[in-house]
Amino acid sequence: MMTLLVIWQVALAIVALGLAAGLFALARQIGILHERLAPIGPQAAHQGLDVGQSVPRLVMRTLAGEPFVIGGPLDAGQRMMVIFVAPDCPVCKRVVPLARAIAGEQGLDLVLVGDGAEPELKEMAARPDMAGLTLVTGVELSLVLQVNRLPTLVIIDDHATILAKDIVNTRRQIEAAVQSSEAGAKNAGNVTKEIAHAAV
Repeated sequence: MMTLLVIWQVALAIVALGLAAGLFALARQIGILHERLAPIGPQAAHQGLDVGQSVPRLVMRTLAGEPFVIGGPLDAGQRMMVIFVAPDCPVCKRVVPLARAIAGEQGLDLVLVGDGAEPELKEMAARPDMAGLTLVTGVELSLVLQVNRLPTLVIIDDHATILAKDIVNTRRQIEAAVQSSEAGAKNAGNVTKEIAHAAV
């Protein structure tokens, strides 16, 4: 009887320790998710190059080692949607398919800039939802734009001018950035016309 009681107490102690460890791990994960999903004010998006400024020509690399230029001229009227992502970012996994759909609807070129170790980025690129997407590496663009939170979305026009820059985690935020870029493109066109008119 005494042996059964001791065994029962030991079993309860082990279960209690297991629950405590599980609770600690869960609390840690919730903290990480809370930090990544927390509402982010505009201050993080207004560091580095900002809307209206031009991105310098940078040669990034695809995972296959091929050069990929960001900041160079695009076809007239074309815009590029650049999203900074990481393999361990759960929000990025949700945002990429949304951005892909919106970019397709709006005729934008979608480019993902990966932050992380190459093996993890290759594993990320191998996912079915990433098929056909351009994923490039290199910290240069992140440094120029001062990207410190993910996922960050940047829309660039055909002259490498930043039309929109923000941290996004919902479809609504991505659509708002696209609308903002359209307004920015129209304003840039109006300024160009005014300058041309004044020059005549």
